[in-house]
Amino acid sequence: MACVDSYDDEEWELCNDDGFVYKRRKRRRVAGDENAARPPDPVVDAEAEERNRRERMRRILLKLKSRYQSEIEQWEILSSSLSAMQVKADRFRTQQREHLGNAETTAYFQESSSGGAREEASGRPSVLDELLFMAEAQEAMIRDVSRMCEAAEEMCRVEEEEAKEALFDLQIWGSPRDLMSSLCADE
Repeated sequence: MACVDSYDDEEWELCNDDGFVYKRRKRRRVAGDENAARPPDPVVDAEAEERNRRERMRRILLKLKSRYQSEIEQWEILSSSLSAMQVKADRFRTQQREHLGNAETTAYFQESSSGGAREEASGRPSVLDELLFMAEAQEAMIRDVSRMCEAAEEMCRVEEEEAKEALFDLQIWGSPRDLMSSLCADE
């Protein structure tokens, strides 16, 4: 970690911690302090710096997490609704298999009991009803997926608008004097 004095200001110093540049107050040494008279232990300093660096990184990551927490929650809701749709679709498929299996055995027994003649009224409407039921279930699933896609598109649109707004709010779009004053500002 390299620290460089900023300007001629004796209270602040610039520090470069692995490319992470920040400004901090200078550490003052008291003349009567025993620890100030001894040279610092490089192992202890290195451990303290590493601990401080990790703590800073942890705080930064927690800030980022809190900033994106609402977006994470929205994606979790979309994910759970997709999982629920998959469970419903699987349940529907198993019910259809069972129902078709029962219909086939019923039709087989009806054929065998009537001497091989199949009744049009009892066999075909049930298959037609099943196909209609399957089409309605697929339509409902498509509507659910469509709603999820619309929600995801809306989230992406909002995120894109925020990114554009952040770019348009930069100081470089103002006058050169405003840019220089913002760059020369203390904080």
